[in-house]
Amino acid sequence: MTLPTNALLAETRKRIVPPRTTPPPAPATRAAVPPLAPGALPGLGHAAALLRDPLGFLGSLARHGGVVRIRLGPRTVCVVTDARLVHTLLVALAHDCPRGAVQDTLRTAFGDGLLMSEGQAHRDRRRIIQPAFAPDRTAGYLAVMHQVTEERAGRWRAGQVLDVAKEMNHLALEIVTRSLFDARLSEDATLAFHRALPDLVKGQIVQSLYPHPALARLPLPVNRRFDAAVRVLNRVVDQAVNGRPGRARPDQRGGTLPALLRAATDPATGRPLTEADVRSEAITMFGAGTETVSTTLTWLLDELLRHPEVEARVLAELDEHLPAGTTPTPEALARLTYTRGVTQEVVRLHAPNAFLMRTARVPVDLGPYRIPAGTELLYSLTALHRDPLSYDDPSSFRPERWQDGGGLGRPSFLPFGAGKHKCIGEAFAWAELTVAAAAILRRWRPVAVPGSRAREVVWTTVQAHGLRVRLVPRGSAVPSAAASAPAGRDVAADAAVTASTTGLAPAGAGTDRPHSAGCPLTGTAARPGAPAAVPLPRPPAELRAAADRHADWAVRHGLLAPTELPDYRAYALHELIGHAFPRARGTDLDLLVDMLGWFTVLDDRFDGPPGRRPAEAHALVDPLISALDGDARPAAPGDLLLTAWQELWDRQRRSTSPDWRARAAREWRACLATFPAEAEHRARGTVPALGLGLADTMRLRRHGSCVYPFMNILERVHGADAPAALHAEPALHRLRANTADAATLINDLYSLEREERQSAAAFNTVLTLQRVRGCTRSRAVRAVRTRVGTLHRENERLRRDLGRRHPAGRWYLDGTRELVAGVQAWTSTSDRYLVPGDRAR
Repeated sequence: MTLPTNALLAETRKRIVPPRTTPPPAPATRAAVPPLAPGALPGLGHAAALLRDPLGFLGSLARHGGVVRIRLGPRTVCVVTDARLVHTLLVALAHDCPRGAVQDTLRTAFGDGLLMSEGQAHRDRRRIIQPAFAPDRTAGYLAVMHQVTEERAGRWRAGQVLDVAKEMNHLALEIVTRSLFDARLSEDATLAFHRALPDLVKGQIVQSLYPHPALARLPLPVNRRFDAAVRVLNRVVDQAVNGRPGRARPDQRGGTLPALLRAATDPATGRPLTEADVRSEAITMFGAGTETVSTTLTWLLDELLRHPEVEARVLAELDEHLPAGTTPTPEALARLTYTRGVTQEVVRLHAPNAFLMRTARVPVDLGPYRIPAGTELLYSLTALHRDPLSYDDPSSFRPERWQDGGGLGRPSFLPFGAGKHKCIGEAFAWAELTVAAAAILRRWRPVAVPGSRAREVVWTTVQAHGLRVRLVPRGSAVPSAAASAPAGRDVAADAAVTASTTGLAPAGAGTDRPHSAGCPLTGTAARPGAPAAVPLPRPPAELRAAADRHADWAVRHGLLAPTELPDYRAYALHELIGHAFPRARGTDLDLLVDMLGWFTVLDDRFDGPPGRRPAEAHALVDPLISALDGDARPAAPGDLLLTAWQELWDRQRRSTSPDWRARAAREWRACLATFPAEAEHRARGTVPALGLGLADTMRLRRHGSCVYPFMNILERVHGADAPAALHAEPALHRLRANTADAATLINDLYSLEREERQSAAAFNTVLTLQRVRGCTRSRAVRAVRTRVGTLHRENERLRRDLGRRHPAGRWYLDGTRELVAGVQAWTSTSDRYLVPGDRAR
């Protein structure tokens, strides 16, 4: 039967491989039959599970054994889940287990090139091609990689929104064409190549699943598209092989890959290689050197967006060992140890090969299992690289795991294969990743377009789709939060809303322009003459350790059950604290993460009945407020929120002044009181636009966001109160209110889709504007974005004026800027505001 294949294109998210507490028991005899995975359906076997969630299904098989049988319709396939056994398969059993059905499809289309050949033919062809990747050619390749990336990045424009996957595909293709072929493809040929690849890959998958090869010759739509893609790729490769030379290295035409191939003789026949042979090898280099590298570059940029502290360390290392304006050399790349670790971690976490196949030509022993002749063997590098037995916390991005040689050489890390079929261009690929990333990051600071982060799409490879970034020149500011917030997704909406009582003004021309310099996340202008005062990047491990301690604290206090931790940790609350309080360390860091986590758990309670029932809301909040007033009565049994809060409040007050304690208690009291107030409005029906005005809603939201208490914590972290004269300034009160409003409005923009699906009325400013003014969603979004930009500009004026009058309090003024920047950075990447159900997809 023909299996359905469209589901192989379904989007998936990163899967955490279910942990194995103990290795599976060893079979009693060496001739054991691999166990059959549970869940096979009549007729379909495991095909439905594989098609529905390829990575999740393949990752789940490890718990059943090192080799596990699955059924795909009438076929039985053995999945190798143990990294050591995969290494054995690729090295010791390479001769007895040649490539499988997926590669056979390409052999039919392109001939016996290096990628498809086996045995002596493979060894002969590898010897011919090897000089193209000799160490003495590396310096020349590096220069071309750098030049190509500089040229392409130089054509980008400030403010341009870039489809990263598409652009990296074009970049990788151009690097391969110029480096190995010393040729330039026309724009039409480049576009044709990228359009043809999906049909080639889909056809490759489908035809490998056919129960009989004759089905590939039927005039089915998928077969016709596959044949058309083969013709297109042949035409494009012919242009590269036979086309006009490029301008990069005119003196090296004799050393290009086609020249090497045409000068060689076939050892088996003694005759020169045919043009078909040359085309076959060229297609191999185009395919292998383009898709996987471009996908990895896309994931690299996505991970740097999610981890700005990693980006900062990469840029610092580049400044030290590869100064701007210099051409990369092999010696310089060897010194970029942290950057190499970052690229290795990207390749590990986002291994591009979802599954590869081998076929047992003869009966073989694979560990304790006996594999009959003719058995198809499948393995997934993606699943192997996310195995918790091989990598601690495998779903987390942790570049430091590769420092000091950690992880190198272990059999579980196989991004380029192993044995005689190991990728011949491995060194070329590592160099390309580093050189291209360095050139891009030196020139541009990518800013994530909300809602457009990379997502996994599984074919035979795991591709990165959907990442779109706004480009900001390195050295100038990122556009304000107003410019990068969800657009509503209509940036060119009609006239925006006027709400004079709140300052939500119409969106005027030019509000999305980046400022000339300032905060790298919000775009707010820097204070003239002020020192940079940027702290050294906090080691990523320190922030993750604080997150781990917080998880233990939350479970110990009963705020969360262990089963709730995976979803909760996806919020990445520690990253918000990391962005907003870059100087917090040690116990202060733990306090901040615990405070934010506690408040998040409290806030989630009001998504349920307490958010609509005032009596329940008061019963939950009033004891918390009483604790602020010095009521130290013991918490009732089961009142876990109060117990945790009493401990938190005690930690907050340690080593603080009476003035600070009074101020902090006042702000927490105002914050907590908003919960029963919102519940009463819902119960009475006086939600925004139905009895509650926009100005009152803004005041309620301002205090309910907990930004005021966290502004107070700036002094706790600093170890001293801000000057009393500064606290007495009306301008500071205005600055603090603007800070709370900006953070709240940014939060409202990112939480909009989730909150508009709630059954109870959401106190979201965008939704409030829609109800109060009767406007469209896009116009309300644009008005909120404009207001955020206005608040940023007004706050910078206030900071300048207050800083001149109270220079001893500049650290506090700067801290309010960092707080809003942290909210912006976190809300654009956290899973906190995903629509329910999205996280599971």
